[in-house]
Amino acid sequence: MKFFLVLLASLLWSCSAFAQSGRRAPKTIPQPTPAVEAPTPQPIKPVDEPPPVTAEKNEDYRCTDDGSLARILDKEADMANVFSPKAVDVRAEITDRPKPSYTREANKAGVQGHVILKLVLTAGGEIGKVRVVRRLPYGLTENAIRVACKIKFKPALKGGQPVSQWLDVEYTFRLADSSVYRR
Repeated sequence: MKFFLVLLASLLWSCSAFAQSGRRAPKTIPQPTPAVEAPTPQPIKPVDEPPPVTAEKNEDYRCTDDGSLARILDKEADMANVFSPKAVDVRAEITDRPKPSYTREANKAGVQGHVILKLVLTAGGEIGKVRVVRRLPYGLTENAIRVACKIKFKPALKGGQPVSQWLDVEYTFRLADSSVYRR
């Protein structure tokens, strides 16, 4: 019987502990929200920068001051006085040829290979035109063109006068040469 009384007391105590009081939470009076002025929509400004140019095979590009690519639409313009390396007396001499870098996307995709460009080295010592002969994806061709625009050279000579000359340039991209694998 003692056991029965202890059990009954514990049940009554536990029921009262979990029972609700029957009172409801006090109602909150909604406060008026302060008037907030809606921001005036700003007009969308047209973007002055064109989307980045993707270098395509057999297309001509010119070097720009800001490092972007500009496609040349008139392929035959000013090409009458450009000589092949065999047609000049003294070939153009490369004095400085920087190396291109891997793009993050190409490194992640594991792309390797060669980019071949055909350059017009002008009589004035500038890169006149860049033609893509062989390309690679993920921005490697574009990096090769940007670096080719920084090539320094001595112009070709024909009859003792500086002339423009075509030059084939090949850039090799190997994962072993990328900055990830260097120490």
